[in-house]
Amino acid sequence: MVYLTSLWLPILLSAVAVFIASSIIHMALPYHRSDYKKLPNEEKILEAMRAVGVVPGNYNFPRVESHKEMGTAEVVEKFKRGPVGIMNVVPNGPPVMWKYLLTWFIYCLVISVFVAYIVGRSLSPQAEYLAVFRLAGVVAFLSYSAAQAHDSIWKGQAWSATIKVMFDGLIYGLLTAGFFGWLWPR
Repeated sequence: MVYLTSLWLPILLSAVAVFIASSIIHMALPYHRSDYKKLPNEEKILEAMRAVGVVPGNYNFPRVESHKEMGTAEVVEKFKRGPVGIMNVVPNGPPVMWKYLLTWFIYCLVISVFVAYIVGRSLSPQAEYLAVFRLAGVVAFLSYSAAQAHDSIWKGQAWSATIKVMFDGLIYGLLTAGFFGWLWPR
């Protein structure tokens, strides 16, 4: 068993590496630019949303209040006519990037702490690089990627977007694994 306190350096460095890699992926590489589409006649739709007072929150439409109601002819017709969707509305104003970036970095730290906990409880201080790399990589990959399929299964996110995020998670997992394998106490 290896204690968390002796893994503070790989925890910190792997979180920093993932943060930097994600910044490069999202700012310099073009493959995430197609993840979201622009609404047709966007200004008209936004004006209609303003007019009815849509506030920040998660919405699904058409909204059905019960399973019993789901089978009625009226609701079935609403689904057939469409549009059918899930929408997330955030507070008005420009994105507060420092807040998003800080929250993302804290999330990366939390994942690295859990990787350290699981790998530290599973392997001894004498563990070889490859053993540490494999276990840390799998735990980090699952932490960054596994839940992404949920959005494609239940929320209609395009599988292409989910696969790209899972690919990012593979990169983050490999970076995390590399730092844990390299800095594993021996």
